[in-house]
Amino acid sequence: VFGKDITLLLILNNLASDHKTVKVDMSASTVLYTRTAVTEILKATTSVDLGSKQGKHIRLKIPYSYYGKYLTTDKRIQVTALCEVLHRHGLKLLVEKTIILEDTNIIIKMPRRVVVNRAATLEISYANPLPEPVSRCVLLVTLMNQQVKIHLAQLAPRERSKIYFEFTPRKSGPLQLQVDFSCDKFSHVKGFVTIAVAPA
Repeated sequence: VFGKDITLLLILNNLASDHKTVKVDMSASTVLYTRTAVTEILKATTSVDLGSKQGKHIRLKIPYSYYGKYLTTDKRIQVTALCEVLHRHGLKLLVEKTIILEDTNIIIKMPRRVVVNRAATLEISYANPLPEPVSRCVLLVTLMNQQVKIHLAQLAPRERSKIYFEFTPRKSGPLQLQVDFSCDKFSHVKGFVTIAVAPA
């Protein structure tokens, strides 16, 4: 989840009966959705001794403080591990994983029944998932082909807050509501719901 430390496990298994030493070069970079690297955020090298038919785990931790300011709006991190079996004529294996960090910031609660030409109130809950405060918070609400920009107070680390949004639907049928939350540390965290508007 965006804002939290990331922990990964690389599992190495020696399927042969002889002893092996494996050198592992690990790196992590923030990337665009096209997999184009933006910034390298972590580089580490380790070696592992594997006995006959033995397996070992290598734990890799990427703290939020490493990736936070380098993450693009795609919220993707690519991790690679180049494993080289030493003294085996340079036998190599490349393992890659792309992590897409999820947002859990926007929660929209609707009334049980929304009726045409009758005022309805939505509860929009938003959060700061980071271990640091955020300011310049803005919520952009798009509904019935109109956009409303709401400037919000700053949020403390891990704080959740909410606002109430009132609207009056002018016709029955499905209605799309989209919410876009941005601040000084991240942008375009989205939430949306389809509202079923009942006839009067």
